[in-house]
Amino acid sequence: KEAEALDHVVGFTVANDVSARDWQLRNGRQWLLGKTFDTFCPLGPALVTKEAVTDVHNLSIRCRVNGELMQDGNTNQLIFPLPKLIAWVSRFVTLVPGDILLTGTPSGVGFFRKPPVFLKKGDEVQCEIEELGTICNKVV
Repeated sequence: KEAEALDHVVGFTVANDVSARDWQLRNGRQWLLGKTFDTFCPLGPALVTKEAVTDVHNLSIRCRVNGELMQDGNTNQLIFPLPKLIAWVSRFVTLVPGDILLTGTPSGVGFFRKPPVFLKKGDEVQCEIEELGTICNKVV
C-alpha cells in the first residue's frame, strides 16, 4: 500500500541509467533493450539510509558530461512520488530485499536535445543527487 511503501525502503543511491540509443534505434526503438548491456546502470557511491536523508522528495539531481551541465532538476519534479511508484510496481512485480527501483531523470537527456548529444569513448559522466553523492564513469 502507498501508505506503507517507504517502510520497505532501506535507503537511496545514485544510478547512471545508461542507454545505447544507437542500438535501441536500430532494433525497433525498444527502450528496455537499449538499457540492458553489461556494465550499464552503475550505482553509487554509497547506499544512504533513508533516516540519513533530510527529504527524499526535495533533493537536487544533476548530470554533467565532461564537466558540462546537461541535466539539472529536483526529486520534487519526478512524475510519481516514491510511495506511489513503489505501490504501483509491487502490484505486478514481487519486490524482495535488494531490489532497486530507478525513479526517473531530469530533462536534458542527450538523445532529446536539438541537436542530439551522444556519448563517445573517453567521455566522463558525473551523476549527482544531493545528500547521496556523485558517481563518475568513463565511457569505454
